[in-house]
Amino acid sequence: MANKLKLLFVCFFIISTMFSKKLKEGPYRGVLILNEESGLELPFNFNVIYKNKKPIIIIKNGDERIVVDEINIKGDSVNFKMPIFDTEFKTILIENNLVGLWINNYKTSKNKIKFKATFGEENRFLFSNSNNNQDFEGRWETDFSPGLKDSSKAIGVFHHIEKTNYITGTFLTETGDYRYLEGMSHENKLSLSTFDGYHAYLFEAEFKNEKIIGDFYSGISYHEKWIATLNTNFKLVDAEAITFLKNKDAQLNFSFPDINKKLITLTDKKFENKPIIIQIMGTWCPNCLDESVYFSKLYKEFNPKGLEIIALAFEKTNDFEKSRSQVLRLIKRLSIDYTILITQQTGKEKASEVLSALNKISSFPTSIFLNKQHQVVKIHTGFNGPATGNEFEIYKQRTETIIKSLFAI
Repeated sequence: MANKLKLLFVCFFIISTMFSKKLKEGPYRGVLILNEESGLELPFNFNVIYKNKKPIIIIKNGDERIVVDEINIKGDSVNFKMPIFDTEFKTILIENNLVGLWINNYKTSKNKIKFKATFGEENRFLFSNSNNNQDFEGRWETDFSPGLKDSSKAIGVFHHIEKTNYITGTFLTETGDYRYLEGMSHENKLSLSTFDGYHAYLFEAEFKNEKIIGDFYSGISYHEKWIATLNTNFKLVDAEAITFLKNKDAQLNFSFPDINKKLITLTDKKFENKPIIIQIMGTWCPNCLDESVYFSKLYKEFNPKGLEIIALAFEKTNDFEKSRSQVLRLIKRLSIDYTILITQQTGKEKASEVLSALNKISSFPTSIFLNKQHQVVKIHTGFNGPATGNEFEIYKQRTETIIKSLFAI
């Protein structure tokens, strides 16, 4: 009997120990290891807080805060799923630090990146302070893959925080922005990174001969060169001129199921004599996420006056139930009230086929503005969101002016 009691006590002690481990509250420096041999690492910062005794991870990129609350701790295993995007971390807690993998479930190969996080470290990049750092403030005309066939233009916008060597910024392109980048200058060099659950971006560069010359890494599978010149006057191609109707009198037509499997078309009674925004998007797309946040606010303001929004979701899978699951996560996280349809199609080519009246779909997202007669009034390619600052404010003003005009047409 004594031996049985002793065994029970040992089992109870082991089980208690297994479940006693917890994430320590406070700051962490996370790192995605892009190349172990060269030591190339993508850093980002997060904090752990507790709410109702449950841990919450808050990832920081510039002004962005990403709340991660799907966290499972068992023994020394700490696994957490990113909100909205179908990616996750599987880690082991060693003392107060984490070691493990970031897994991108959208991919079938090269979808795992080694990860580590150090408790108590608040700096993003581990450079020593210097009083002689290059000033990167301003608006930079940028070429990605300069001189190559697939080169593309962008605008780099960088801002020194309170005149320090800490920098926030982004890149504006013709199909959207690179969202919230954060980093620092160190002597004549520039380092920026972001991690939002889908994007894993690292920019390394140096200032040389009045230009920024650098490298861009996206995860472990993509790398390209970039070069930038300070130019406040440079402009990109107009986002409203990229996608257009092949026949100016054509009208759009589609039929797809909503999350309840009910087929929805533009000719439904619900949309009769109402202006409509058609949002071409996917739950996997960070720019679409930013646009959905904004559209959700627009809908709450203008739907009482008659505006409808229909999102066409082009997911990473043709499976309806998997797509529906991701769409429901988006709806819940953003409190979306407007209609989202599941196309069971993937990619820009399929989107172009679905909306064959258009010349092409060049980007997720793309938004199409219809008047009350459902005639196409405007098509906007891409989305430059809140990370772009003034550009976002200009976009909002133009968009809300267009919406108000749709009621009069």
